[in-house]
Amino acid sequence: MEKYKLSNGMRVVVEQIPTVRSVSFGIWVKNGSRNETEQNNGISHFIEHMLFKGTEKRTARDIADLFDGIGGNVNAFTAKEYTCYFAKVLDSHLPIAVDALADMFFRSQMDEEELAKERNVILEEISMYEDTPDDRVHDEAAKAAYGNHPLAYPILGTQQTLEAMSSNSLHQFMKQRYTIENIVLSVAGNIEPAKLLELLETYFGHYKNYAEHTSQLIKPSFVSDSVFFQKKTEQNHICISFPGCAMGTPLQNAMILLNNALGGGMSSRLFQVIREERGLAYSVYSYHSAAADSGLFTIYAGTAPKQTKEVIDLTMEMLHEVGQNGLTEAELTRGKEQLKGSLILNLESTSSRMNRNGKHELMLGKHNSIDALLSRIDAITIEEIKEVTNMMLATPFAVSMVGSSDKAIANLRRDQLVSSVI
Repeated sequence: MEKYKLSNGMRVVVEQIPTVRSVSFGIWVKNGSRNETEQNNGISHFIEHMLFKGTEKRTARDIADLFDGIGGNVNAFTAKEYTCYFAKVLDSHLPIAVDALADMFFRSQMDEEELAKERNVILEEISMYEDTPDDRVHDEAAKAAYGNHPLAYPILGTQQTLEAMSSNSLHQFMKQRYTIENIVLSVAGNIEPAKLLELLETYFGHYKNYAEHTSQLIKPSFVSDSVFFQKKTEQNHICISFPGCAMGTPLQNAMILLNNALGGGMSSRLFQVIREERGLAYSVYSYHSAAADSGLFTIYAGTAPKQTKEVIDLTMEMLHEVGQNGLTEAELTRGKEQLKGSLILNLESTSSRMNRNGKHELMLGKHNSIDALLSRIDAITIEEIKEVTNMMLATPFAVSMVGSSDKAIANLRRDQLVSSVI
């Protein structure tokens, strides 16, 4: 992987893979729902949608026809801290993809009529999300952990905030956030670097939107709250959350390994006990999400109301056991191999390589080789697992639930694991 800069200072990361015939190209922007306010929540996601709704020379249909006509894929996504617009095409079609994405990125019209239609599309997306309690509970988990901090804002926004947005407000927000400093171009696949840089200079080198000042992120506090969202459902959907590791910190891999052992796969403790041995849930798992300055470790389970207390009690027992005794050597070894396998298998396409390089450059400004990462995983010790476990359990946990009654969590002691740390 090589790093370059265009004449205007825009960063470019390139990974040449001559053994493939595809190329993935992504425009990464350091902007997401974390960079919003309560008043404009959802604007980052709205902009992402509108960039596909027509430019000065292409309609939305033209954009779709263009990529279908070359057998390529084009899409985008918005997260808490970044947005990515990307395409995957045959190597011979890269100039077409760059031309189209640059046109969308710089010259989207954001016509008011299209804006009104797309607003309604997003409102339908929100409604669909509201009808999916096993998705909704994760947004509630962010509120339980972070309170009113922007990291707890929903990426989609709300009907109230979306109704207040106009073409002008979207353009103004883009001017503030879509700056040279906040943009990385990431390319992976069968390319010639010299020709690629010439192509990118032609389409992106003219951009001159520089940040007037550097905005400082406010680190969230973990508030250990309990949040209940009432909805008529057949199951209770529960999330139990703990402080995690920030992106790129030395203990992040140890946290991921702990996650694998607790609920990251079919051999994990949560899955084996709650689903396989007791049959109390179809879906039970854990995950770790890392932000620039913080992290969140979350356990999820969906179960019948009459079984909810038993599922929570079993989860507390397993967490207490880990807090007291840590992981076994067998879990450590299996977790390392699982983590290494996942890392390698996730990098077997040009799109995954483009994603990894773009995200790391945007959020960390640094890159580690695969060999270095594998060596670091092999070096994880039981002591590091204990350290991240102690960090997690040193404070009361946060809990969220979507269901018809809050009985199962109303009197739950959220500090019950604090005394179980090693």
